[in-house]
Amino acid sequence: MIIRIFLTIAAILGGTSVAAGAFATHALKDRLSERAIEIFETGARYQMYHALALLLVGLLLSQAEGQSESGRSLLTFTGCAFMAGVAIFSGSLYALSFSGIKWLGAITPLGGLAFLLGWGSLAIAAWGYK
Repeated sequence: MIIRIFLTIAAILGGTSVAAGAFATHALKDRLSERAIEIFETGARYQMYHALALLLVGLLLSQAEGQSESGRSLLTFTGCAFMAGVAIFSGSLYALSFSGIKWLGAITPLGGLAFLLGWGSLAIAAWGYK
């Protein structure tokens, strides 16, 4: 079930990342400052990176039948960390670009931390992969 969730969310995040990038380029260029558009596009870019990473995690989990329970648990943690990272990192950047509320920028590093935890746990899981 978690594999299906990861793969589905990865596809949704990838598609909405493309839509967000196009939206920023075409619909927002006359409504937001250049800096706000840069912030928005950074959110979309990191969303795409981690949509692809989540896709990889889902595919690895689908092939992990012979792996240890701890390896599968690490991959599950990795996927959850990537999803949390997108929600917090990209979400806070999207909100910041629209609202201009500066304190939202203080939330963004928490999403970055979630990304780092995900990449770290992926490295640990990969090291133990058979």
